[in-house]
Amino acid sequence: MLNTIIGLLLLLTFVGFIIFVMRGGNIMIGFLVMALLWTVIGGIPYKEAINNIFSQPALDYGSTIMVIVFGSWFGRVLVDTGIAGEISEQTVKVSYKRPITATILICFVTAFIFTSSYGVGAVIAISVILLPILESLGLSENVAITAFVMSIGAPMYVNIVIIKQLQLFFPKVIYGAKYLTYGFSAMFIQMLVVVVFILLHAKSIHKNEAPSEAATSTEPDKKRVPKIAYILPIFPVFMNLAFQWQPIPALMISIFLVLLITGKLKSYKSAMKIINDTIKQAITDISGLIIMLLFLTMFSAAAVKNTARFSGILQAIVPHNPWVLAIAFGILAPLALFRGPLMVWGAGSATAAVLAATGFFNQYFAFAVILVPGVSIAISTCITQSWNLWIVENYQLEVKQFLKTGVPFGWISSILNLLLAAAMFN
Repeated sequence: MLNTIIGLLLLLTFVGFIIFVMRGGNIMIGFLVMALLWTVIGGIPYKEAINNIFSQPALDYGSTIMVIVFGSWFGRVLVDTGIAGEISEQTVKVSYKRPITATILICFVTAFIFTSSYGVGAVIAISVILLPILESLGLSENVAITAFVMSIGAPMYVNIVIIKQLQLFFPKVIYGAKYLTYGFSAMFIQMLVVVVFILLHAKSIHKNEAPSEAATSTEPDKKRVPKIAYILPIFPVFMNLAFQWQPIPALMISIFLVLLITGKLKSYKSAMKIINDTIKQAITDISGLIIMLLFLTMFSAAAVKNTARFSGILQAIVPHNPWVLAIAFGILAPLALFRGPLMVWGAGSATAAVLAATGFFNQYFAFAVILVPGVSIAISTCITQSWNLWIVENYQLEVKQFLKTGVPFGWISSILNLLLAAAMFN
């Protein structure tokens, strides 16, 4: 009886947390308050709380933070050395007289760049190149922006920075061939949805003459990077799949190759300048994220300690059949909007912690169930994603129009990828 009462109180605070986040509350503070509340309500002893809730989980998460740091650094190096921009510009020249083909190709190249790149800085750097080109092809602002941000969202299924964050809840999930088989499949499915989205708006895309060099580059006289550098955005993933390299050495060798091939290591002075500048900017890009994730580890630890308190309630309400759960999450996927209960980087972190604590499903499937709405809905189509907000505000697109254009397609992608997870991991 006592466990039932405590379980209900825990779930009540869980609902309160969801409401708090969806109303714009500070999610970082929310995680810390939830960790405190679940520690007190769950009756976790003082010394155990100090050591096993507010200390050890954050210390154990240090290795993941390092992967996030190196991933952010690699993304910044790709942007600042000009590789990302060069790939974007060359894409347009390939098929500019075939605007529909050009639009689809631009979206796939965007996805390719962000298999390893991450952060609002990288998105801004690429968006100022590609979005004007998409609009010049005849796409309306809402269509161009939606196609672009969904193409950024799709590779988050394999982006090491994203995957490492979720491993907090599901430590048995390894960033390797088993997961990446699903991750690349999910990425491809979302890109097929993007292609369908483009084809449905094909009538608005008109045929243009190939632009001049000046029209496709803000710096027509700049030194070009060697074409061999175009494959480097996916190099860390390749090293993991081909040689089972861990993320940090794979990212380190990739950063070295980018700097070497682009001629940034010719002198000690120039090498130190770009290394220092990119590290500084990369850390700035993720500083808030790191602290938020450390508070999240504390809340997750408190949730695990309280599993017994609400397991009876969850046994009654959570479906045990993976197909039923996948369908249910697919139908409810829009609840990931506005950092809602299915957005793992919002109120959905509580959902992830509770689902992980139940142990009802194998961790790869549970991982995918939590990841999909966060990627296909929240990252790809929601205004609360930082880079989406910047793009929408920069282009003065109405938020309502942005959501109406993208959410239905993010929803379709979510349903398909959840069913894929049920098929692959069960």
